[in-house]
Amino acid sequence: MSALRRVAVLGAGQMGSGIAEVFARAGLDTVVCEDGPDRLRAARRRIDRSLHRAADRGRISAEQRTDAWAHLLFTDDLDALADRQLTVEAVPEDEPLKLRLLAALDKVLADPEAVIATNTSALPVTRLGIATGRPARVLGLHFFNPAPVMPLVELVPSLHTAPEVADRVEEFARDVLGKRVVRARDRAGFVVNALLVPYLLSAIRMAEGGHADAADIDAAMVHGCAHPMGPLALADLIGLDTVEAIARAMYDEDKEPLHAPSPLLSRMVEAGLLGRRSGRGFHRYDPAP
Repeated sequence: MSALRRVAVLGAGQMGSGIAEVFARAGLDTVVCEDGPDRLRAARRRIDRSLHRAADRGRISAEQRTDAWAHLLFTDDLDALADRQLTVEAVPEDEPLKLRLLAALDKVLADPEAVIATNTSALPVTRLGIATGRPARVLGLHFFNPAPVMPLVELVPSLHTAPEVADRVEEFARDVLGKRVVRARDRAGFVVNALLVPYLLSAIRMAEGGHADAADIDAAMVHGCAHPMGPLALADLIGLDTVEAIARAMYDEDKEPLHAPSPLLSRMVEAGLLGRRSGRGFHRYDPAP
């Protein structure tokens, strides 16, 4: 098999933009596909801010920043992904949307050996894979936010994923992207979110019940348990809609009451109070420039 050099990201929100940056900084020929010019402009701004921040903090040089841009192509035409060897789907945690786009992507890809990876946080990879005509070449590749900084990816083969495909993508993520790879079974939440989300939900219920306010809950875990960030600030960073979606997927699978989203979380999502990117969640934030 040839090396994975022609890659794409389908969906360029917060996570997709970060994954595209990881690919470009690794010197890969990267196509970024989003729905419409406004979303593409937003993706360009996110990547530009992130690359400048990385250069300002000394993580990359000015030359590496310029080189990364040279490896990026932005498009709203799905057909532009036809020659890709690996495409990572990174659209929101909306199962019907993912199923529709994965089926459409499968029809576009010209190479029968092309691999499709989903960045889903919790949805069943097996169910997503069978929406395509190549379930043996579909797997989960779950990056963490911010993708250019966080070292971990979860590799999630489905019941159909060919072992050689999983091995190839693990080698790619480790040796080309420089990531620490952990393998997880295809279960809701995989490894990290199966442990993390119940903790976040417990903190949300604590705030909802009036045991302490958000600032004190976060301060307690930062200064009492040496966590780098409190649970409610972390939920805001992840996005409260994403936390809710993961919790619902976990609850739907195992009906564990502790996995059910709390009424407060659901109301905040309905109100558009999604955390950092909306400017308000459990804390308030300055809007992004």
